Amino acid sequence: MWQSFLAAFSIGMLGSMHCVGMCGPLVLALPVRNMGAGQRGLSVGSYHLGRIGIYSLAGLLFGLLGRRVYLAGWQQTMSVGLGVLLLVWIPAKGFRLHGRMPARVNKFYWGLMGWMTRLWQSPSRGKFFLMGMGNGLLPCGMVYLAIAGALTSSSLIQGMGFMFFFGLGTLPLLLILQMSGMMVSVTFRQQVRKALPYLTALVAILLILRGLNLGIPFVSPMLAPGQGPIVECH
Repeated sequence: MWQSFLAAFSIGMLGSMHCVGMCGPLVLALPVRNMGAGQRGLSVGSYHLGRIGIYSLAGLLFGLLGRRVYLAGWQQTMSVGLGVLLLVWIPAKGFRLHGRMPARVNKFYWGLMGWMTRLWQSPSRGKFFLMGMGNGLLPCGMVYLAIAGALTSSSLIQGMGFMFFFGLGTLPLLLILQMSGMMVSVTFRQQVRKALPYLTALVAILLILRGLNLGIPFVSPMLAPGQGPIVECH
């Protein structure tokens, strides 16, 4: 299990450049400049707690699905299949940097941004946790990659832990961004978006290797076979 968590943390660390490029402006816009050091730290911490909490909840839900796959004995097939789907998706979608989101996703995105804007204007201290949750719900390619990993989990705890450690991996660079206050240029965001398909390919290859049961520590550990259907005795 800890091998899986380490992989999730590494994906978060590698993908945190994407987080800085896409979510950096939101992080820098948090209304904390006029707060004292202690209150600022508490507000920023609440924001990231809400964000990582949403990731963990997603991991719990997709871990439940992964658990069902595991019990059915399809865990290896699921891992390889997800990896192959990601590799097929890259040339089809991954290099289209200016593609439009589907209408429903676009409507959800702007509705969520409107809600976060109203929170930003609210005097409540609890708004930072809610804004973090909103950030965690924003459409994000890196989060989708992490969810693909959570889908190969054999338990709810592993699925939730996978997304939790993914969120922790994104945290250091975002905190550095907040402390330094550096601005994220449009050029930098474009470069990050160009790198995303390559990171997607790396995750896809790791998922395929994981499903092949090659016995390579951290890369392709031996997966325990599924337990099959649960038989109840009456």
